Amino acid sequence: MKKGYPKHIGIIMDGNRRWAKERGMPDFMGHREGVQALKRVGDWCIDNGVKFLTVWAFSTENWSRPKEEVSFLMKLIKEAAIKELNWFLKRGTKLNIIGRLKELPKESQDALDNAVAKTKNNDKAILNVGINYGGQAEIIDAVKKIIKQGIKAAKVTEEVIRENLYTPNVPYPDLIIRTSGEQRTSGFLLWEAAYSEYYFTQKHWPDFSGQDMEQAVADYQKRQRRFGGK
Repeated sequence: MKKGYPKHIGIIMDGNRRWAKERGMPDFMGHREGVQALKRVGDWCIDNGVKFLTVWAFSTENWSRPKEEVSFLMKLIKEAAIKELNWFLKRGTKLNIIGRLKELPKESQDALDNAVAKTKNNDKAILNVGINYGGQAEIIDAVKKIIKQGIKAAKVTEEVIRENLYTPNVPYPDLIIRTSGEQRTSGFLLWEAAYSEYYFTQKHWPDFSGQDMEQAVADYQKRQRRFGGK
């Protein structure tokens, strides 16, 4: 990892539909281009020694979108898990899925499960993809796991909660990027991002590039991270 670079970057990949509409294209074209943007950013992270990348692909709230769009996104998830498997293997990247995977269509689940299994031994980089993910849902699921384990209230600590989150062995994100001009977290990595630095950009996700990553990191490097201290 380059000096001063974040170890873990999170990205709220926003703006696929807006990108498409600005070009007179159907929404699905924006989502397809979004997959290519993720590969570009993944390559940039690997080439620059950023080992952990967490992205938000489909939220627990996205089910309320038009049925045709949701159906396309489920098919795109399946397609990407199959077609991009060689990219993961070639680049030595491990795939993790965070979220309520069991609520996805079975074909999408199976494709994701296969990709996760085939990449489990890769150790050059780790890509966590939030699918049917929500920060509040993650905390609810963690609390349920803690209760199921029979842990007494007095024994519940920050570490206990961390151990029951979706990615207990991943360091908290240093930098979180949100594209397409929105300036809110929408609950992304709600627990993990307590001391993350944020970077907002007007650029829509399908246009995001390695150069944009460089700009985000350069901005991050100007920050003085205090973690609640002086």
